[in-house]
Amino acid sequence: MMGLPNRLRSPERAADTRLAGGIKALLAQGDSEAACAQFDRLVNRYQRRAARIAYYYLHDPSDVDEAVQDAFLKAFVHLASFREDLCFEFWFTRILVNGCLDRLKARARRRRWLAPAGDDERERAEQQTAGEPSPETLLLQRERRDCLAAAVRRLPARQRTVVILSQLAGYATRDVARTMGVSEATVRVHLFQAVRSLRRTLGGHRWLVERGATPGAPAVGTGTR
Repeated sequence: MMGLPNRLRSPERAADTRLAGGIKALLAQGDSEAACAQFDRLVNRYQRRAARIAYYYLHDPSDVDEAVQDAFLKAFVHLASFREDLCFEFWFTRILVNGCLDRLKARARRRRWLAPAGDDERERAEQQTAGEPSPETLLLQRERRDCLAAAVRRLPARQRTVVILSQLAGYATRDVARTMGVSEATVRVHLFQAVRSLRRTLGGHRWLVERGATPGAPAVGTGTR
C-alpha cells in the first residue's frame, strides 16, 4: 500500500492535536494574531497532503486550490468546536472531504444547466491545447489513471471516500474510520462494496484493479491495515 509522502506518525499527530488545542485557547483569549501565526504551522504541514486528497475528488487544479483554502479557513473558524480528545488530522480531513463532496454536488448542478455541446467543445479545446502527444508509456499510464479515476468518481459518496482515503491516500482502516466518524467494520463493508463495484465497472480493464492505476500506485484491493 502506498502511503502519503512523509505521512505523519502518531507522535506527530498528537503534537499537531496539542497545537490545535493551543490555538483554540488563543482564540478563546481573543489573541487572534498569535492564533493565526500558530495555525500557519498546521497549514504548512498539511497543505500538500490536503491538495493530494482533494485532487482525487476534483481533478481540477483550480478547484483543488479553492477546496484546500476553504477547508483551512473552515477549520480555523470552527476551532472552537474542536475536541482535544480527537486527532486534528482526521478532524481536518473530514472538513476537507465534506467540502470536496459539496463542490462535486455543485458541479453536477451546474452541468445540468449547460448544453452538452458546450462540454464537448471545452473537452476538444483542452485536447487541442494539451501540447505534443506523450510517449506511449505515458499515454498508457494516463489511460489507466483516467479509467480508474472515472470508475471511482461513479461510486456512492461513502464508498468513494473510503477508497480515496484507504487505497489512494494510504490511511489505515482505523484512521479512515476516525476521519469519517464510523466504525472500522463499516469502513471494511464500504471498501468491499466499492472494490466489487470497481471490478464490475472496469470489466476488461481488470489490470487496473489488480495492479493499480499508475506505476507505484496501490492496487485497489480488499486488504486493510
